[in-house]
Amino acid sequence: MLAADRELVVVGEAADGEQALDLIRATHPRVAVLDVDMPRKNGLAVAGEVRALALEVAIIFLTMHKNERFFNAALDIGVRGYMLKETAAHDIVDGIRAVAAGRSYVSPALSDYLINRHRAHAHPDDGSPLSSLTLTERRVLRLVAEYKTSKDIADALFISVRTVDRHRANIASKLDVTGPHALLQFATEHKAEL
Repeated sequence: MLAADRELVVVGEAADGEQALDLIRATHPRVAVLDVDMPRKNGLAVAGEVRALALEVAIIFLTMHKNERFFNAALDIGVRGYMLKETAAHDIVDGIRAVAAGRSYVSPALSDYLINRHRAHAHPDDGSPLSSLTLTERRVLRLVAEYKTSKDIADALFISVRTVDRHRANIASKLDVTGPHALLQFATEHKAEL
């Protein structure tokens, strides 16, 4: 389908996540289409590395996963498109064109997930110290309240331990808490609000 479209040029194909990352570095495509499940390095890990390396490529996930957790993890790391394999015949060309033009694209079957994300981000500023936290920071803090380590949190959110530590530092700064256990204490005291 992609080769048949005159406006799209396929610059490479990869058999696994490590090869995909190497091809992205070598060819500098405008758009990379990845699967969540790839051998040697999954799509979330590849997207995370692309972001960490500040490579200028928009990423689309083409996946069988309808799981909202995967969807949110993908959007949290900057993926611009999320398409289901079951509707790829209808979505792939339009999705690539939209993402190449600087827009985002999500399979229509996942539109409820976008609404859920919007609602989660739309916390009114009610004067609570938690109102200054982003959705991801709230997720991190909720896991801190469950006594999860940075590695446990990284695994649960499909991000690196370094990113978790950065989130923890930002949360502590926003909440004005200091000390080795202050964030854990705050999280457990406010667990019901998270």
